[in-house]
Amino acid sequence: MKNLQIVIIEDESATARNLEYILKEINPEIHMVKTLQNIAEAVDWFALNESAYDLIFSDIRLSDGLSFEIFRRVNIRKPVIFVTAYHDYAIEAFRNNGIDYILKPFDKKEVQRTLFKYDLLIASVSNNEHAETGILLQKLTNTAKKYKQSFLIHYRGRLIPVEAAKINWFRTANEMVYAHVTNGMQYIVEFTLEQLENDLDPALFFRANRQFIINKNAVDAVEYFFNGRLLVKIHPLPPEQVVVSKAKAMHFRKWLDQ
Repeated sequence: MKNLQIVIIEDESATARNLEYILKEINPEIHMVKTLQNIAEAVDWFALNESAYDLIFSDIRLSDGLSFEIFRRVNIRKPVIFVTAYHDYAIEAFRNNGIDYILKPFDKKEVQRTLFKYDLLIASVSNNEHAETGILLQKLTNTAKKYKQSFLIHYRGRLIPVEAAKINWFRTANEMVYAHVTNGMQYIVEFTLEQLENDLDPALFFRANRQFIINKNAVDAVEYFFNGRLLVKIHPLPPEQVVVSKAKAMHFRKWLDQ
């Protein structure tokens, strides 16, 4: 744990200061690289600082959404310890490089325990520093994350298998989620957009806004819209416009350009 480089993602300044104080009390040689307060700031910083740190302590609920969004937008290959006041997100935490999950209000003993777990994991991998991150994350997740490849959909008394790649877009309306397929059919799926966003391959699908997740192959064109937003033309034409916010516009353009 000597000279451990740590990044904190936390929108409550008092909590971030308390965590930093405890970490320094446990080991004065720990270096606090950066404290990030929201998703937008974190995405920008991690995009430019791929290897400037060893470990992340992250809250889950931030002022501009759930911190899992950071890990969907940026390819982060370092382990994460999630610090939160909520039990609800344990499973998703471990899907996002999580090695541990501690609840607020935390104390020195709890932080020591989680750092000890990190030390054990580091000690169990090769001494080859170039391989260390990849091997560590393999040990943490056991297997690489597998994205959803197909859906078994109930339709008129039958079960119909539909390949994820053949779904043009998902749309939520009237508390239902609809999947529009390349053959022109539209089905109701028993998932929320939040669940789909986590389970679908981010190289192929993008959460455009609160109503839509779209398939890259369904995008025909992108037009500049009001106030820095983007208007996305997709096929087949959905019942309402697909608009990407100014905050997501840069990431959407990068996603299309991959």
